[in-house]
Amino acid sequence: MAEAEKPVVSNFVRNIIDADIAAGKHVARRWSGKPGPGPQQQAGQPDPARIRTRFPPEPNGYLHFGHAKSICLNFGLARDYGGACHLRFDDTNPEKEEREYVDAIVDAVHWLGFDWRFGQETNLYYASAYFDWMYQFAEYLIQAGHAYVDSQSAEEMRANRGTLTESGRNSPCRKRSADENLDLFRRMKAGEFADGAHVLRAKIDMASPNINLRDPAIYRIRRATHHNTGDKWCIYPMYTYAHPIEDALENITHSICTLEFEDQRPFYDWLLARLAEGGLLLRPLPQQIEFARLNLSYVVLSKRKLIQLVEERHVDGWDDPRLPTLVGARRRGFTPEGFRLFAERIGVSKADSWIDMSVLEDCMREHLNEVAPRRIAVLDPLKLIVDNYPENHSEECFAPNHPQHSELGNRAVPFSRELWIEREDFMEVPAKGYFRLFPGNSVRLRYGFVVKCIGCDKDAEGRITAVHCEYFPDSKSGTPGANNYKVKGNLHWLSAAHAYAAEVRLYDRLFAVANPGAGERDFLLDINPGSKRIISAYLEPSLHQALPEERCQFERHGYFVADRHDSRPGAPVFNRTVTLRDSWAKEQ
Repeated sequence: MAEAEKPVVSNFVRNIIDADIAAGKHVARRWSGKPGPGPQQQAGQPDPARIRTRFPPEPNGYLHFGHAKSICLNFGLARDYGGACHLRFDDTNPEKEEREYVDAIVDAVHWLGFDWRFGQETNLYYASAYFDWMYQFAEYLIQAGHAYVDSQSAEEMRANRGTLTESGRNSPCRKRSADENLDLFRRMKAGEFADGAHVLRAKIDMASPNINLRDPAIYRIRRATHHNTGDKWCIYPMYTYAHPIEDALENITHSICTLEFEDQRPFYDWLLARLAEGGLLLRPLPQQIEFARLNLSYVVLSKRKLIQLVEERHVDGWDDPRLPTLVGARRRGFTPEGFRLFAERIGVSKADSWIDMSVLEDCMREHLNEVAPRRIAVLDPLKLIVDNYPENHSEECFAPNHPQHSELGNRAVPFSRELWIEREDFMEVPAKGYFRLFPGNSVRLRYGFVVKCIGCDKDAEGRITAVHCEYFPDSKSGTPGANNYKVKGNLHWLSAAHAYAAEVRLYDRLFAVANPGAGERDFLLDINPGSKRIISAYLEPSLHQALPEERCQFERHGYFVADRHDSRPGAPVFNRTVTLRDSWAKEQ
């Protein structure tokens, strides 16, 4: 079943949207074709989008697995309901944002399979483009008696804010007249005051049990060059003020965010209601809906901790395949389809819960099993010599490119007298239940011949350097005589004369415990020392020209991808994406 045809799994967000559509809540909305305040939208046409959602990252870092869940949710809802999802860069903080992150976010959303175009609209926006409107709205709030300039120090404001059990105290500046507040605010904008000298605060209720309604700051003085607006502004809006206005200017119907914003919703609603009363915004206003963020075992998603891992070089940069960043996941070989399946499988909930990393890994396996062609690699090589096979001779054996997709055909794998096998596939003294090579035992060389082990060579230290066997010429797979041989072992192999050596990076989970840094423990102490192992392996000839990001299954070992940065023409470097099955469940 194609992805678009999969039955939709309902959740509480969809239930809200379904109810809004059934009630016709948004049918009268108008849209001018671009963001703007109420009068501009009123002059527009009926909004062609049934709903509008948005993904609003701050461009101050690389997106991680948690963002993937939000991207799939917001863009997926818009797709399913015939709506539009906007990509909006919440760039209201001039000190932390960079163009590098903007470009990386655009790439990540596209890579996950989503787009912000809707009809003729290209809904990619920057919050900084709305600074003029935000400023005008602030002046309106001052004139309407809903905001005032506070000249207290940060320490005084903090002391007067109160606690969860104690009401706050009104600022002595709260009694300033609208004219005095407007004059001070305009002088703030003109750059007359030092950073921190004044802030603009909403005038709500210092006795509110919700601390977020105790006259929150909505503008502060901050002299910093902004990546989009340069030095035009020396005052900048606070996120809690800017975010609801951005939603309203863009005609967002359902503003979906994570649970930590739940306590901010009353201010979100208060602010938009005040601006609508002044005719600056149209009703119905955007509705904020909160869902549980992604809590995933064996990773850290804290931006502070991710920065520490990168800056202290515990990993090899932001795109290290062990990091839970989307650029790292892409380099590791994770697929967009796997992430979309993961988002669908874990669902959307109001309740916080932990998702085990194995769920994400299984989603990747499920997709890769369907699409990844099969190839042969020997990761820990041991020489196997077929003593009775002619020297300087080779022949072709044929292996399916995908066992479930016969239409993909077969490929030729050369067979010769000297082969590579996995070192673990030979035991001089076999353990109980061991069915691979040992003296006197016969096995099938997968896609090739049945061979019988006749002995081995050792070096001076007793290390096995080569295994000897004899083959049965009438046992070749696919020939009439092959069925006459019944053996329990089936080994993969490569012709030593035809295989080529390549760098293979065996990536595993970055942390060795499910909850790194639990309690007061330093999370760095939980790093898995075996999370990256670099080996030289032998690969079958067809992989020699693998292109960057080309994926395949190394039979028996797992799914691998040609590194998108370090692979070169004729010299691919392979990263392990995920093993064939979850080995952690048994080990922990």
